[in-house]
Amino acid sequence: MEWDWAFVIQILPTLVEGVKITILATVLGYVLAAIVGLAIAIIRRSKNKLIARPMGFVAEFIRGTPLLVQLYFIFYVLPDLGITLSPLVAGVIGLGLHYGTYTAEVYRAGIDNVARGQWEAARACNLSSTQTWTQIILPQALPPMIPALANYFIAMFKETPLLSAITVLELMNQARSIANYNYRYIEPITLVGAFFLVISLISVVGLRWLERRYGRID
Repeated sequence: MEWDWAFVIQILPTLVEGVKITILATVLGYVLAAIVGLAIAIIRRSKNKLIARPMGFVAEFIRGTPLLVQLYFIFYVLPDLGITLSPLVAGVIGLGLHYGTYTAEVYRAGIDNVARGQWEAARACNLSSTQTWTQIILPQALPPMIPALANYFIAMFKETPLLSAITVLELMNQARSIANYNYRYIEPITLVGAFFLVISLISVVGLRWLERRYGRID
């Protein structure tokens, strides 16, 4: 089967729409993951074991199960419990919760890196817990974490094809629909690879800049 440029031009607008959905799901999922991860990291540091231990169990459970299974549960099982979500919302929540458990470990490492003297200084200044976190700890802990957190953004982007399993019209799902309808696979699947490669390379350039700006965390 030969490459058909006319077919490429014909399907390109549809694939671009898929790219938009892919990027939207990645960005929204990452924002959710960043928030969830920070919440998990802070809660797990709580001195109240009745809160910290269950949160640790939940985080380990989510991290230890496949993302695809979690997406199926959110989209197909939750409606039986009275919670119905659109495909994109379910996908964003699935990505956010799954990667939130990984970003939590990055946050934990960054917070643990803050010198103990900073905590003691905050107590000596009679700062509240909220003031300690927002004015002392997080401003010091966050910058070195940025490169590591950015790595998860790229990883999440590469996981978005899984959203096709719950009918999200992202790039891979659009390409598969085109291929199945036209019985031509070489052009749409190749273009999917090209789109992912280009966007990943752009993301890697941004990551390298962050590493130079803030330093690398392994």
